[in-house]
Amino acid sequence: MNRRRCATAAITVVSALTVLASPMLALPAYAAPEPPPAAPQKKTLEEVRKEIDGLYRKAAVATDAYNLAEEQTKQQSAEIVQLARMIVAGQAKIEELKTRAGAAARAQYRNGGLPESAQLVLTDDPQLFLDSAGRLQQGQKATRDLLGELTRSQAELTTYTKEASDNWTKLEANRVKQANAKKEINDKIAAAKKLESTLAAEELARLLKLEEDAQYRSQTTWLSSGILKELNGKATEQGRRAVEFATAQIGKPYVWGAEGPESYDCSGLTQRAWGVAGRGIPRTSQEQWRLLPRVEIKDMRPGDLIVYYKDASHIGMYVGNGAMVHAPRPGRNVTLAGAGSMEILGVVRPER
Repeated sequence: MNRRRCATAAITVVSALTVLASPMLALPAYAAPEPPPAAPQKKTLEEVRKEIDGLYRKAAVATDAYNLAEEQTKQQSAEIVQLARMIVAGQAKIEELKTRAGAAARAQYRNGGLPESAQLVLTDDPQLFLDSAGRLQQGQKATRDLLGELTRSQAELTTYTKEASDNWTKLEANRVKQANAKKEINDKIAAAKKLESTLAAEELARLLKLEEDAQYRSQTTWLSSGILKELNGKATEQGRRAVEFATAQIGKPYVWGAEGPESYDCSGLTQRAWGVAGRGIPRTSQEQWRLLPRVEIKDMRPGDLIVYYKDASHIGMYVGNGAMVHAPRPGRNVTLAGAGSMEILGVVRPER
């Protein structure tokens, strides 16, 4: 009995040791609950203002691209029309020259198929020989001239046709540029308006105040340099007319791509004003900056155009006393503002 008890105890101990030595089932580890995601930090109104301003600036750059493509499209369309007329005229001229060449060939046939030089050799009449020799020289020159004119006309026709084809290719490329620029403009304006739509009425009022404050600070800094003491230039008659027209548009809305009379974009206003004053200038602010004569800011006079930002994406007209008139951006009207209320790139003068 004792032996049995000892054996049973031994088996129990071995079994326990075996269980302890065997791999244990893994219990699921305790996982602490994840903290809730942090709420996105709300942008300050000043950050919103800068973001909206950046979107409208990008829309302005795209507007310049659209306007330039539109101008080039108009120019190429006009050139294609002109070339088409020249092609028609060239074809008519070639047909007329071929008719004249055919008439000369038929005249030769009526003379028995003999060239005039052969008929000249066969004549026995000295006077007729002399007369025929003169006519022969004239006829040979006329034939050479006719063939030369026909060759030139055919070459011109080939050139006109190639130019028309090239212009058509450019026209189609500019139409693609226009479409892309239009999409970008609408996208940027829509994004800016979406941001504005998230603001309450009170915040929109504060946003406008922030915008005005930023312009005021920039203008004050510009004036503190003493620049007004140097700006003594008087407007010319042309400049005065341009200023009168531009300021008469105050209150009309900004619309991208618009050239008046009911709405304008920034370069549409300056181009139209100087057009009324009798001076045609390029359509876009970037082209106005690139192509018009530049003057020092200290030499600026009413009617001159002030170009803003490093990419020349905005333009206004100086009206005197440190002020300018411009079409600011979508959602704003043509207005007077401080000439130094934005970053000045330079000044151009439309007058020759």
